[in-house]
Amino acid sequence: MILDLFKLDGKTAIVTGANTGLGQGMCRALAQAGANVCGVARRSCAETAELIKSDGGEFFEIIADLGSTEKIDYIISQAKEKYGHIDILVNNAGIISREDAVDVSEEAWDRVIDINEKVVFFLAQAAAKEFMAQGTGGKIVNICSMLSYQGGIRVPSYAASKSAVLGLTRALANEWAQYGINVNGIAPGYMATNNTNQLRKDADRSEAIIDRIPAGRWGTPEDMMGAVIYLCSDASAYVNGFTIAVDGGWLAR
Repeated sequence: MILDLFKLDGKTAIVTGANTGLGQGMCRALAQAGANVCGVARRSCAETAELIKSDGGEFFEIIADLGSTEKIDYIISQAKEKYGHIDILVNNAGIISREDAVDVSEEAWDRVIDINEKVVFFLAQAAAKEFMAQGTGGKIVNICSMLSYQGGIRVPSYAASKSAVLGLTRALANEWAQYGINVNGIAPGYMATNNTNQLRKDADRSEAIIDRIPAGRWGTPEDMMGAVIYLCSDASAYVNGFTIAVDGGWLAR
């Protein structure tokens, strides 16, 4: 039956940035679909764990700072020690820095690029090595952005990093599809999360944003659930190197 293709029973998923926002929503979705979820964050994922527990799902917390590649081996080993194998990686963790381009320091630039781009690649690489060793294939979903397609304003490092993640998603799909590894992306639109607090508090800017979104509202973590389940399940077995926009129609405007 077609709905069986969307089930993730017995799969193990690693989700970064799992303690809040979009990461929390995707963790819940994966758990509801039957996956064992390993949530990675530098702070407690207690709220995510409680939500998943109330849904009847399975959640394992891995505390790790993704500001560098230092903790990547630790993340992989913790997930394997807990569940024995890895099947899914959702590269969600990221930061944004809002500043005029002429004022951006090298330190600020590197911080965004390291988290949003460098760690994404090396964590994907580590997961792919596990998938290849297991011989079972796997799913990698990179969280891109509308700014993977657009330039934005006052966010040059973020736009650069998310454009890179879109290209990286395509490049890895080209190399790893032969191993049964699907690498795809999701580009969220304007979402009501911590990253957009500043924008949503600016009444004029918030109104201008909503006026341009055909759906007429900010997105929510729940809006990401269907896309992540699709890309992490057998339903997307022949989808490689593509990034789905979950943006209320913003890019179509």
